[in-house]
Amino acid sequence: MNAIAVREVRVVVIGAGQAGLSAAYFLRRAGLRPGEDFVVLDHSPGPGGAWQFRWPTMTYSAAHRVHDLPGMPLEGADPDRPAAEVVAGYFAAYERRFDLRVRRPVDVRAVRPGPDGRLLVETGGAVWSAAALVNATGTWDRPFWPRYPGQETFRGRQTHTALYRGPAGFAGLRVVVVGGGASGTQHVMELAPVARETTWVTRTEPVFVPGPFDAGRGRAAVALVADRVRRGLPPSSVVSVTGLPLTPRIEAALASGVLDRRPMFDRITARGVVWRTPDGDRTLEVDAIVWATGFRAALDHLAPLRLREPGGGITMDGTRVVREPRVHLVGYGPSASTVGAGRAGRAAVREILAGPAA
Repeated sequence: MNAIAVREVRVVVIGAGQAGLSAAYFLRRAGLRPGEDFVVLDHSPGPGGAWQFRWPTMTYSAAHRVHDLPGMPLEGADPDRPAAEVVAGYFAAYERRFDLRVRRPVDVRAVRPGPDGRLLVETGGAVWSAAALVNATGTWDRPFWPRYPGQETFRGRQTHTALYRGPAGFAGLRVVVVGGGASGTQHVMELAPVARETTWVTRTEPVFVPGPFDAGRGRAAVALVADRVRRGLPPSSVVSVTGLPLTPRIEAALASGVLDRRPMFDRITARGVVWRTPDGDRTLEVDAIVWATGFRAALDHLAPLRLREPGGGITMDGTRVVREPRVHLVGYGPSASTVGAGRAGRAAVREILAGPAA
């Protein structure tokens, strides 16, 4: 590390998704110069955040709403175009318009305490010294794979939302989709027309919520997630407290039996899955399991700062980490949704400009 020059900036932003670009926008609007006073480091090969990795058959109209980045609305998007292309193009245009000078691909390996009250951000080819850090690394890099007895014996195919590339590879197969979130329902509806059979299983009964997702419901959901974060517990996802929107497409899938939810199975065999029942085991032979089981916050690079509480979570005050107030987490916990991420980026910049926490 002694052979690598240390570059000094006021703020390092890690991640160039919705939250990172929002923070960069507000830093620039506050008069900080991109590339000189602050730098944005992104490990992805191109613009688009996690959206660029979404499966190509997910169209923009089928995706959950993509909230506008500050200062530049997303207008005129083709609803039949892949969401990955729409958002990648939007983010790329945004970076150009505001000259955010995102550096990529840059892999941040660790963030450590540095001298003179600063933080050292270590990458593969450089070390950045910063007075403040905005961490906007999201969750896409940490897919959550549950473990069930017998899982390693399964002879069929297993994949996760993070690796799913569309229904073509499942044609004629018997498929189990695991997960009660938005991705789970999207996978089931997309696979049903081509698979020999689809089975949807979830740990808890899904809750479908009619009507528009308005600001009041959004605030209530964020408050529930924020309460866990304040108590130093790992955050639940925003979706887990909002329920699933009852869109016309989902209504049709429920009515047709495509979204016929079954409880979670108990174990996996070489050829399928098994439920324990009072009348004995019930087995379903399947060819593939799709795990739509979500993601966890990608924060391993912050481990040297020892941010976690005994309960496994990170206690926050606004966007600041209580154990390390120089670190601001955006897109974490209550700001994990796209609308929350944008607001958190603005809040983080406001807190940075206000100076160290008392």
